[in-house]
Amino acid sequence: MTDNFKAALLMMGSLALLSFNDTAIKLVAATIPLAQVIVLRNAVTSTALAFVLARTRGAFKIARRDWTLIFLRGVGEAGAAYFYLEALVHMPFANLVAILQSAPFVVTLAAALFLGESVGWRRISAILVGFVGVLLILRPGTDGFDIYSIYVLISVLFITLRDLTTRRLSPEVSSMSVTFITSTMVMLTYMVIGLGTPWVPMPGWTIWLTLAAAALVLTSYVSIIRAMRIGEISFVSPFRYTSLLFALVLGLVVFGEWPEPLTLVGAAIVVASGLFMLYREHKLGVTPDTPEELPEVSTRP
Repeated sequence: MTDNFKAALLMMGSLALLSFNDTAIKLVAATIPLAQVIVLRNAVTSTALAFVLARTRGAFKIARRDWTLIFLRGVGEAGAAYFYLEALVHMPFANLVAILQSAPFVVTLAAALFLGESVGWRRISAILVGFVGVLLILRPGTDGFDIYSIYVLISVLFITLRDLTTRRLSPEVSSMSVTFITSTMVMLTYMVIGLGTPWVPMPGWTIWLTLAAAALVLTSYVSIIRAMRIGEISFVSPFRYTSLLFALVLGLVVFGEWPEPLTLVGAAIVVASGLFMLYREHKLGVTPDTPEELPEVSTRP
């Protein structure tokens, strides 16, 4: 088994774990306030990371410039998590994930505008075609379009902030430290959001699903890091689109959801455009200036 094949399996596995995490959150949030669920999930995640970091020498020896970037990255992650999770609870799972696949398009455009990265006409064309696919999924003006469709787009903007700041982090910054700070910022954000909502007793199955969600997020992140370290980025990156397949299957099996034909067409256009953009980046030798330990392949908050 080649390193690239192992990395591809790890990438697909990590995205499957994220999809199961989203499914668990969506199920629990139907009974328990979302803020309560996320505070508990991230409390478990941050605690586990804190134990790891306690044994890591110099984990928080970070330059002032990087602290600023980490804070901005945390703001991006917290904002993305809020709008993504609110949409997750209220709209079909596959539709949500399909729209989220537009995040690399927005990140590429923002990198060209704010970081001076070169983007040729072919990739610009792919991005524009991808946005047409997003419009087919959203279909503004129809009955299926609501405020939560806008929430996903806002989440994409926050993901863009997260990924642009990630690109500017110094290579020596520990990925575990950044993950701990980000997870804690998301937890604190939801503690503030939930101030006006009283906590409720949790049935046993909701506690187990919340703990499972925390374990799934941590395992997924470790798998992504491992995948990016042992495989070539140009080979591994296209496998991120398997998340849409997992969302389709879980949406159908768990929630009885299946997208309308136009939604599927739009999703296919978004995926095709994203794959073409990755092909062009590989052909041109374009690689984002991102620390190896902090991959941006997963666009999920």
